[in-house]
Amino acid sequence: MISALWGRTTVLDRLVVILLLALVVVSALWAAQRPAGARVVIERDGQVVFSAPLSEPRKARLSGPLGETVIEIEDGCVRVISSPCPTKACMGMGPASRCGDLLACVPNHLIVRIEGGRQEDTPPYDLLSR
Repeated sequence: MISALWGRTTVLDRLVVILLLALVVVSALWAAQRPAGARVVIERDGQVVFSAPLSEPRKARLSGPLGETVIEIEDGCVRVISSPCPTKACMGMGPASRCGDLLACVPNHLIVRIEGGRQEDTPPYDLLSR
């Protein structure tokens, strides 16, 4: 089936597929090189409601408009283990452990962000402008 589909493609189609696959591989390698995070910061409606180091195992219950969301910090990772939202997409995101990782429970207005792990020689900004 795949060979029949590949046979109906043009050279440009094949080039686009190869470029997209290369982009996926490069993105995966780039994401794997991010440093491990040091802290979890949880915000509700732009306000920090919880912050803790990833090195200390614990559970936290956070209230939101729909009810209580439970997060768990364990083995240097944070994950949503219980949520009142209808789709439970935040639970399906899995654990977050790398600097810059995000988990979101949008219906319950919670954003879970991993911070820290910045190397000493890396500046704390992405871009400077004048």
